[in-house]
Amino acid sequence: MAELIARSRRYTLAPSISVRPFDALAESIAYQQLSGKAAATIWNRVRALYPKRKWLDPATIIATPGDAFRAAGLSRAKIAALKDLAAKTVDGTVPSGRALIRMTDDEIVARLTAVRGIGRWTVEMFLLFDLGRPDVWPVDDYGVRKGFAKIFGKRKLPTPKQLMKLGEKWRPYRSVAAWYFWRALDAPEKG
Repeated sequence: MAELIARSRRYTLAPSISVRPFDALAESIAYQQLSGKAAATIWNRVRALYPKRKWLDPATIIATPGDAFRAAGLSRAKIAALKDLAAKTVDGTVPSGRALIRMTDDEIVARLTAVRGIGRWTVEMFLLFDLGRPDVWPVDDYGVRKGFAKIFGKRKLPTPKQLMKLGEKWRPYRSVAAWYFWRALDAPEKG
């Protein structure tokens, strides 16, 4: 692991005090199960529906006809998820950025997975990349599992249950371990 850290890009994620959960999660919904380039194109079209707005407004999203989102490239499932996210932001289920800072990771997971189309993995990525939480351990993430296997010379990927147990050695900085397991996939094979 030390060798990987020495040759990899440094861990740079830091806690954020100015995250806008609605915007971050709306973008996550748009990006789900698409290549980065295709998702970026669609997301830019969605953003273009609201010119001159730096941030999305949940009430405006709710009022926007589904056909406008379809024309931008969102699937019906993603439109339903985006509108549910907007409704749950308006009703307070999705906390404000300020409220999130005071919540535990488990509390955030419980609140955000109540939104259609947002599962534990999406929330873990939000905790890691948007909130900069230090102890996120995404055991279901293929990249983390594959990176672990690569670094430790395992032929088979660890199961999520095995990885949960193995990850205890990096607590309370499991986000850092996950980061470097992803970096392991970027590194060329030793040989």
